[in-house]
Amino acid sequence: MSSTADHDGALGHLEESLEQHGLETRGIEPVPDPERTATTRGLLPTWIGANITVLLLTMGASLAVVFGLNFWQALGAGVAAPVVSYGLVGLVGVAGRRGGAPGMALSRAVFGQRGNLLPGALIWVARWGWETINAVTGAYALLTVLDILFGIRRNAVLVVVALLFFVISTFVISGMGIGAVRRCSRWATWLFGAFTLLVLGRLVVTTDWGGVLGQPAGPTASMITGAGLIAAGGMSWAPAAPDFTRYLPGTASSAAIVRNTVGGALLVVLPMVLMGAVMAAGMPALARAADPVSFLGEILPLWLAVPYLLVALAGMLLINAMSMYSAGFTAQTLGFRIPRHRAVAVNAVISLVLGGVLMLAAASFLGAFIAFLSLLAVAFSAWVGVFGVDMLRRREYDAAALLDTSRTGAYWYRAGFSPAAVTAWALGLAAGALFTRSDWFSGPFAANNPVGRCGLGWIATIAVSGLLYAALPKPAVVPAASGERAPLAV
Repeated sequence: MSSTADHDGALGHLEESLEQHGLETRGIEPVPDPERTATTRGLLPTWIGANITVLLLTMGASLAVVFGLNFWQALGAGVAAPVVSYGLVGLVGVAGRRGGAPGMALSRAVFGQRGNLLPGALIWVARWGWETINAVTGAYALLTVLDILFGIRRNAVLVVVALLFFVISTFVISGMGIGAVRRCSRWATWLFGAFTLLVLGRLVVTTDWGGVLGQPAGPTASMITGAGLIAAGGMSWAPAAPDFTRYLPGTASSAAIVRNTVGGALLVVLPMVLMGAVMAAGMPALARAADPVSFLGEILPLWLAVPYLLVALAGMLLINAMSMYSAGFTAQTLGFRIPRHRAVAVNAVISLVLGGVLMLAAASFLGAFIAFLSLLAVAFSAWVGVFGVDMLRRREYDAAALLDTSRTGAYWYRAGFSPAAVTAWALGLAAGALFTRSDWFSGPFAANNPVGRCGLGWIATIAVSGLLYAALPKPAVVPAASGERAPLAV
């Protein structure tokens, strides 16, 4: 007995020591009031960091080359996409301030303890793909720097080593937790801003602006499709939004949460998309490159290409760290009874394996990326529709009930399911799939209507799931037990 007590005591001292050095050991349990000391201003660098990826350059180039948009249409798409997608992300983030828990833990109050396993499992698997795409892009950036500086050509062994370096680095940041994520976000914001200004300045000087601004306008449907694809990437953050607002005090402004979320994304997405569209005027192959980052070594001078790629590499590390940080919480809500940093390791291994397959076997990175984005948006949007409507009617989350997976818990509902939420989610998911088309899958209604032709299957998903959930009879909202309610602010 004393041996068990000594072991528990040692573990407690170890966790306390790790926390003092910046490791976040808190899991899905709601954050108590004294620890909720974050500020809404901190969300600005967080969402700047969440978008520092050269994939936005590739997407901007595809607007010009694949969709045939001119500069002004690319500008419109570059503004509309982050405003719409991160506006929704910011709204969902308000739930984190209300309940003090991660998004997929709060989701238990909506879907039921068992019902939440359905969207939770799908979102967890979808994160594998998102983390794999980012890991591959980061590895490409590292390989490009090695090629530019030392003339080291890639081979199968070097690909695996670069990918392994990226995934391990990602794991270290995400395993440390929210403190490490915030610190890295601040540094990445300043570095990215400085080098982006240098790249923009060079483009202003070297670009044939007469040719760029003289391009004819593309179809409006293509502009909507392009904006929708860019927005799809932003939508993938919606279930994770409360993970980054749970440390805000209950008095934090909802408007400030949304404003800083949208502002952070807009500060990155708009210039990156426009830079990609302008670069494509002189290098159309950029939009279809098998390797999405090596073109920077060709279009930029050495003194600028190398540091910019290194900053982009740091940004992609941060994006993947944020995604894995949230994935750790999702794994815990699915029933993995392991600490958060160990749950993160599961996703790290998966992204390493899938990334190796994609880098060594995929013929077209961009084609795979766009196909993945189309399906990813639908997977996340079904949850957003239901959870978002629930937020409009719910003003509190029972902190004890979120963690109570027994049959007597307030969020057990009917056999562990909320019939309204699960039904609306499933039908919304099916409806979105019917209107979605990609290289991997095309629904039967994807080509014969404006929703399908404009790539707005994810909008249909949100609309159907949200409206159905609003209309269907729901289980009674059980009041939080006295003294156990999570800190709230309406």
